[in-house]
Amino acid sequence: MNEVLLYIAVSLIIFFFLAFIVILFSWRSIVKIMFKKVMMIVLTDSYQENIIELLPGVRHMGLQNFLENSLRAETGDIVHRPLGSSKTWPHLDSLTFIPAQTTPFAISSDEEIDVKVTIGPKANRPLQLDIPLIISGMAYGLGVNEGVRIALATAANNVGTAINSGEGGILQEELESAGKYILQFSKTPWAKEADVIQRADMIEIKLGQGAKVGIGAKISPKNLTGKARDVMGLAEGEDAIIYEHFFKNQTLRDLKRLVNDLREETDGVPIGVKIGAGGKIEQDIDHLLEIGVDVIAIDGGQAATHAGAPLLADDFGIPTLHAIVRATNHLQKRKATDKISLIVSGGLLTPGHFLKAIALGADAVYLGTAILFAVAHGQTSKALPFEPPTQVVWNSGKYRDQFDGQLGADAAEKFLQASVEEMKMGLRAMGKRSLAELSKKELVSYDERVAKIVGIPYTFNPFK
Repeated sequence: MNEVLLYIAVSLIIFFFLAFIVILFSWRSIVKIMFKKVMMIVLTDSYQENIIELLPGVRHMGLQNFLENSLRAETGDIVHRPLGSSKTWPHLDSLTFIPAQTTPFAISSDEEIDVKVTIGPKANRPLQLDIPLIISGMAYGLGVNEGVRIALATAANNVGTAINSGEGGILQEELESAGKYILQFSKTPWAKEADVIQRADMIEIKLGQGAKVGIGAKISPKNLTGKARDVMGLAEGEDAIIYEHFFKNQTLRDLKRLVNDLREETDGVPIGVKIGAGGKIEQDIDHLLEIGVDVIAIDGGQAATHAGAPLLADDFGIPTLHAIVRATNHLQKRKATDKISLIVSGGLLTPGHFLKAIALGADAVYLGTAILFAVAHGQTSKALPFEPPTQVVWNSGKYRDQFDGQLGADAAEKFLQASVEEMKMGLRAMGKRSLAELSKKELVSYDERVAKIVGIPYTFNPFK
């Protein structure tokens, strides 16, 4: 028996060796034969049965639409796409700053540039930040994992800025790691405890966001597991529900009462509202002024989220650029710019984007996608190449337990520091010693239409 097995093994070795030799010396001929066969099929089969039919089909639909429609056909459910819209929206890229050349002159690099900001200046307890970059609300449990939340809170504290809680559960470790803390008061049963509310340095009532507008969600137990369920106070088998409203038959009067109650409970920290930017943004702002907010946070159409229907991300809202300009113009018209702080988000990914948003009228910007990839810097290789890099940051990610919080905190802190230093360099290049000196007067655009809607010079025309 052993002799038979040995004979078979030797025969196989000889066979594979000879096959290797044949391929080694004949691979060009083999490839040529295969290529000739494939080309004959491609060039002679009718279009209806030809593999190249896929090319115009995918080009007509677009690869992303093709794949997302396949997912709809497979599951029969709403597609939940992460990281927001993939459309090409009008954005800030055609705007450029005017450099200080002959007069004024650039500011020396040994002079300090003031980038401190005050959010909610008319509140009893305004939110004072060392930098104008705030970490946006990325929800624990519903979005990111515990390690990411704590890492981001640590980084925000180290650079003197705030972190927004998002609409997920509130980790005690996160509260201990954070410095300035913005509690997102969402349409949920959780995160309403008195001690959490009183811990907040600002409250943000979430009415909507750019990628999901005002729609809620129901998250099943299979999609929300582990510690997050306990933090959110969910019973075994209970769905996590985000509602569409705070009150039954909700009115502006209800929201005004909520603003007043939260202001009293927090002893006067800024009370803000977050909305997705829409075509009636001026009317929305008027309603927010009516209910008495200190801060308005506007999420443009390019905003991202952990998971949202493509319809909401792609086919609702207005571009962030349009939202900033219209919001600023309307607040100026209402003589409210010195009373109400404006925070903007949605597609702001680089120091240039951040500085341009502020030049257009924002007091500060929320960072979401940019800081999410920064906190995962160097750790995305744990998921690649067979899984998306975000599998290390999502709470439901396959590699969430491999996320290193200390590495994440260091990376996020360095990203924030580098971004601010680059913004300071930009201010120096414009001859500015503080962020307060910046306005849209420092901007031009090489897109004539953008220049017109923003109200800045077109670069081909002489400056006036």
